[in-house]
Amino acid sequence: MSFKDNLYSFMMWRMKVRFACIGFFCMGGALLSAQEVAKKDTITGKVHQIEKVTVTARRMPNKVTSAVPIQTLSQQDISRLGIQNMADAVRRFAGANVKDYGGIGGLKTVSVRNIGAVHTAVSYDGVVVSNSQAGQIDIGRFSLDNVSTLSLAIGQTENMLQSARLYASAGVLSIETEKPHFDEGRSAAFQARISSGSFGYVTSALRWWQKIGNRTRLALNANYMRADGNYPFTLVNGKYVTEEKRNNSDIYSWQGEATLYHTFKDGGEVDVKGYYFNSRRGLPGAVTLYNPISDETLWDENAFVQARYKKHFSSKWSLQAQAKYNYGWNRYEDEGKEYADGYYQAVHRQDEYYLSATALYRPFKTLSLSLAQDGVVNTLRSNLKDCPFPTRYASLTAFNIRYQYGRITASGSLVHTFITEKVEVGNAPENFRRLAPSASVSIQPWMEKTFFLRFMYKSTFRTPTFNDLYYYRLGNRSLRPEKANEYNVGITWSSSSLSFLDYISVTFDAYYNDVTDKIVAFPTTYAWRMANYGTVRATGVDATLAISAPLAKNIDLIISGGYTLQKAIDLTDSDAKNYKEQLPYTPKHSGNVSARFEMPWFSIGYSVVGVSKRYCLSQNIPENEIAGYMEHTASISKECAFKKCKLQLQAEIINLTDEQYDVIKYYPMPGRSWRVTGTFKF
Repeated sequence: MSFKDNLYSFMMWRMKVRFACIGFFCMGGALLSAQEVAKKDTITGKVHQIEKVTVTARRMPNKVTSAVPIQTLSQQDISRLGIQNMADAVRRFAGANVKDYGGIGGLKTVSVRNIGAVHTAVSYDGVVVSNSQAGQIDIGRFSLDNVSTLSLAIGQTENMLQSARLYASAGVLSIETEKPHFDEGRSAAFQARISSGSFGYVTSALRWWQKIGNRTRLALNANYMRADGNYPFTLVNGKYVTEEKRNNSDIYSWQGEATLYHTFKDGGEVDVKGYYFNSRRGLPGAVTLYNPISDETLWDENAFVQARYKKHFSSKWSLQAQAKYNYGWNRYEDEGKEYADGYYQAVHRQDEYYLSATALYRPFKTLSLSLAQDGVVNTLRSNLKDCPFPTRYASLTAFNIRYQYGRITASGSLVHTFITEKVEVGNAPENFRRLAPSASVSIQPWMEKTFFLRFMYKSTFRTPTFNDLYYYRLGNRSLRPEKANEYNVGITWSSSSLSFLDYISVTFDAYYNDVTDKIVAFPTTYAWRMANYGTVRATGVDATLAISAPLAKNIDLIISGGYTLQKAIDLTDSDAKNYKEQLPYTPKHSGNVSARFEMPWFSIGYSVVGVSKRYCLSQNIPENEIAGYMEHTASISKECAFKKCKLQLQAEIINLTDEQYDVIKYYPMPGRSWRVTGTFKF
C-alpha cells in the first residue's frame, strides 16, 4: 500500500474517531443530565394541562440587539406586499445581491455584500441546502406558500445550537416553514390556494394539518406551477428599437412536502421532513444580435429526507442532532448547428449524506459554550467526457463561546474544516484543512435605551466546487480555496415608547470585505480554465428603517425600507484596465421601501425596489453599462370570515410603471403584469 493510501486510510479513521467522540460526548452529557432531572422531578411522566394564554405583539423586522445584522420578513409581510417569489423577497434585504437571469423560470442566486453566492448558505428548517456541483443555490425553486419566516443574517445567527456548516458561512439565508397550529377544539386544518396572472401563470397549492394525539402533528403541502413566460419586451440595439417577445421561458414545476412533528414526554422534539421537487423549464438565453430564439431546456429533480432532534436536558445542557440524505438530478439539452449531431445533452446526479450534532453547555448564567460536529459525503456522476466520478469527504468542527454580562455580549467561534477526495479517473486534489475564526461584540451604552453598538469580524472560505475542479476542459484540480474576511461596525436603535408610533427601528452598518484567491474562469493559450486569480475589496453601508404608526382606530401604517451603498473593486492586477473599477453587476446604490395600510375592511400595500447603473464586464465604460431601474408593486387584500372558515382575496400589479430593465445584461425582465390569488382556510 502506498504512502498516499496509508494517509487516506488514516484520515478516514481519524474522522470516524472524531464522530464517535462527539457522539459519546453528547449522549453522555444527555444521560447524566437526564438522570439529574429525574432525581429532582417528581412529576415526570404526567401530563399537566395549563390555561391557554394568548400574547399579541408586533414583531420588529430587524433584530437590533444582535451583534450581527439580521433582517426578517414574516408571512404577513410577504403576502400583503405582493411579493411573487423568493428572489423578490430576498431583494428587499439590505446587503443582499440577487442575480436574476430573467423569466419566471430563470436562475436566481443570492450573495451577501458581493462576497459571492457560494459563500452564502441557505437553510431550510434549520438544515443546510447544498449543491456540491455548482456551489450556489437556485432560490427560485423554493415556494413562498408555506414560509413562516424568511431571514438573512450577515455573519452568523445567534443560535448556538446551529450546525457547523452554518457557522462556516459568510451569511445565512434561513427559510422557516409554518408549523401546524390549531384553533381551540380542532384537530385538523386545511388550506387551498389558487393564483393566476400574466403570461400564462397559474399556481395551485394545498395544505393539510393534522393532529395525531397530544404530542404529534403532521403537515402536508403540495403545489403546482406553470407559466408560458413569453412576455413582451423592448429591444434596443444602438439607434434601433423594436418590440419583441421573450422566447422559451416556460416552466412547469411540482413540489411536495411532508413533515412530522413530535414532542416526547421528556420535552425532546423531533421533526422529520420529506421533500420532492420536479421541474421542466425552458432557458430563454441571452437576447443578442436581434436573436431572441433559444432551444435550451433544463429538467431538475430534487428529493431529500431530513430529521432534526432537539432536547433541553436542564438549564445547563442542550442538544441538537441532524441527519439528511439529498438526491439531486438535472438534464440539460440544447439544439444547434454548432454541435456535431445538432444536439447536446448533459446529465448530472448528486448524492449527499449528512450528519450533524451540536451540544450546548451553560456552566454559568453569563457563559455559554457549544461544540458542533458535521460530517458530509458528496458524490457526483455525469455523462460528460472525462468525468472522474468524485467523492468528497468533509468534516467540520465548530467551537463557540458567548459571554453576556450586564450590557455587553461577546461571542467567538473557531471552525476547523478537513476535506479529502477520491476520484475514479486521474489524480485527486490534495487534502485540505483550515481554521477560520470569528468574533462579535454588542454593547448597550445605556440600560434604559434600546440602543446598541455592534462589531463583527469573520473569516470564511469556500472550497472549489466539483465544476471548478472537474468540469470538462475547464476544471483545475490544483485550485486553492477562495478566502474571505468580513468586518462590520454598526449602531442600532428601536423604541416603542413614542406616543405617536407603535414602534420605530433603525440600523446602520458600515462594512469592509476582502476576498483573495478568487476562483474565476481565466483564459489560457487554447481554452478557458478555472484559476485562483482575483483579489476583491468591498466597502459599503447598509441602513434599514421600520416604522409602525396608528393613523386612526384599527388603522395602521407600516413602513419599512433598506438602502445599500457599496463600492466593490478589483485589485488583482495594478496594470489592468479594470484595476480599482467596480465589479460587474454591482450597483453602487440599491434600496427598497414599502408601505402597508392595515384596515378592518382591507389592506393596501405598495413597494419600490431600485438599483443604480451597473456594468456587465470588468471595465467601467459606456459600452458595458446597464441602466438602473425602479420596480413598483401595488397590492390590495381582503379577508372574510365565515364561522370556522376564512377566505382571503388578493390582487397585485407588478412593475406598475411597465419599466423595461435587465438584471443581467441581455436577459430582459418582464414589464407590467398582474396576479390574483384566492386562499381558503377551513
